[in-house]
Amino acid sequence: MLQEMRKYAKSKLANVLLGLLAVSFVSWGVGDFVRASNDTSVAKVGGVAIDQQDFRRDYTNAVRTEANRRGEATLTPEQARQLKIADTVLEQKIASQTLDNVVNKLGLTASDAMVTNIIHRYSAFSGVTGQFDRATFQRTIDRIGYSEQGFIELVRADTARMQLVQAVEGGFKVPPGYAKLLFNYFTEMRAADYIVVDSKSLGAIPAPSDAELTAFIKAHPGQFSTPEYRDVTYAAITPDDLIPSIKVTDEQIQQAYDDHKDEFVVPEKRDLDQLSFQNEAAAKAAYDKAQKGGFDQITNEKGEKPTPQLAITAADLDPVRAKIVFALPKDGISPPMKTPAGSFAIVRVKTITPGVTRTLDTVKEDLRGRIARDLATSKLSDMSNAYTDASSGGLALADAAKKVGMKTGRIAAIDLNGLGPDGQKAAGPDDQEFRNIAFHTEPGDEGDPQLAKSGALYVVSVNSIAAPKLKPLEQVRPQALAAWTEQQRIALLRKKAQDLAAAANREGSLDGAAKAVGAAVQKSPALDHRTSDDTFSPALISQIFTAKPGQTVLGPKGTSGDYILARVTGIAHPPMPEKGPSNVAVIRELSSGIGATVTESYVAQQKAEQVVTYNRPNVDKAAGSE
Repeated sequence: MLQEMRKYAKSKLANVLLGLLAVSFVSWGVGDFVRASNDTSVAKVGGVAIDQQDFRRDYTNAVRTEANRRGEATLTPEQARQLKIADTVLEQKIASQTLDNVVNKLGLTASDAMVTNIIHRYSAFSGVTGQFDRATFQRTIDRIGYSEQGFIELVRADTARMQLVQAVEGGFKVPPGYAKLLFNYFTEMRAADYIVVDSKSLGAIPAPSDAELTAFIKAHPGQFSTPEYRDVTYAAITPDDLIPSIKVTDEQIQQAYDDHKDEFVVPEKRDLDQLSFQNEAAAKAAYDKAQKGGFDQITNEKGEKPTPQLAITAADLDPVRAKIVFALPKDGISPPMKTPAGSFAIVRVKTITPGVTRTLDTVKEDLRGRIARDLATSKLSDMSNAYTDASSGGLALADAAKKVGMKTGRIAAIDLNGLGPDGQKAAGPDDQEFRNIAFHTEPGDEGDPQLAKSGALYVVSVNSIAAPKLKPLEQVRPQALAAWTEQQRIALLRKKAQDLAAAANREGSLDGAAKAVGAAVQKSPALDHRTSDDTFSPALISQIFTAKPGQTVLGPKGTSGDYILARVTGIAHPPMPEKGPSNVAVIRELSSGIGATVTESYVAQQKAEQVVTYNRPNVDKAAGSE
């Protein structure tokens, strides 16, 4: 958490640039060319809007980066949802906007010279000479969805934000004595002898009486009650209801194809290894050596080894070099080629990704469907506004729904999982978000129209609520008996472990406890504060690291439900470097970590003071377009 907050609070730009190494194309949504007329923000911080299009761009880059990290062409919408990429990007943008609001209030900025210098230093914008190359710069920012001016302003804002963060942290430095205490804590190692106390040591647990089971049921009503049921009236409509009535023109399809032609016409790409030389003779000598199978071992006059050039297209090279490089087979090595900078280079082709061309005719129907769905979603926003107007004018739910074209229905009894009292699926929309709306609406209130993640538009009115009722013993006897027995097992096992630990501390040994439960005394590996596995749970590690040498403590064995008695047998503290660069590095790292908490606290305080509001439908729409 600290690292994520620090990383994003300090550099939105760095996060964006991670996407540059990703594969070039991902699936896209057609929300780009049909826009609703209502609010397009995904959130507001202190009244300043974070625009949906800006969010979509960063979300797309984040998806692209994650897909590249996994070695996949792209992520499916479901994968992106499971990874909570939209939520992560949204919170990152909110953190940045929070700091930007403070930056603007204080009048902090970055000069044109400073911004230019920073851009020229980014290696992602370097050409074959290693210097800033304008063509490379333009291609790179195009891939991540920025105009030149937009990217310059991004760098300017990021630089100004860094000034604020540096002022907040203020060159924080941990005092040497405190640094040593922290170092000792974080690097401390411990060892322990231990035994496992499991359920076999308890024997059979006596069965409870009916009175005990009844009391147990009453003490745990959440486990043994009927669910809450709600009687609801609703209005609903989905994009699929509207799509049949929507006509998509050939002009719209052509425009969509032209706007996103890079997805459908993908040039051949090659990954290269390149090595540059100051003169042709040196390049020729290296080429002759490389031809004998030693390309990875060759170096240039400066001792430099070949460097990778990823996803190169013919358009990335001048015509002469492009003709040579793109005629080579995989693993082929080029003869010396003169570069625009006047040096000479040889390259090896590592991988070849064939180009793909999908004609308009082959994707026409797919585009038609995407455009129709986006038009339908846009129309739902208009229907939502129309319903609100009709409802505000005094029409009841059914009449307002009929006026705007929504379907209506009533469900006499439905629980949060969509089931009726008979355990079968209840009538109505089979959508968890619909049920969430119903269970967050007060009886008698007619909720506002809400767009769900599925794209459906819902209005829900709760007529009545049937509160949960405790089930009779005979109906839940097996479940109650199992739960009661497990509760007893946990309590008895803990009590036994506590008694054995007390005896071990009196005797100064685990031998007696081990004999009592028929367990063998085992020796732990080296343990540190971060140890967590099937044997040593975090709770047990916490006890081990607070115990005195020779003391026996107890804690859970992983997540098994068993217990471990552990007797501390050794404590070690690696020495902290007292002087020199290593000492400085340790103090710097500790200071940086603690300083980051200052930034985190400041951002949290500012978010609370500035007030953050969310527009979830717009977030879901932007993320859904992936």
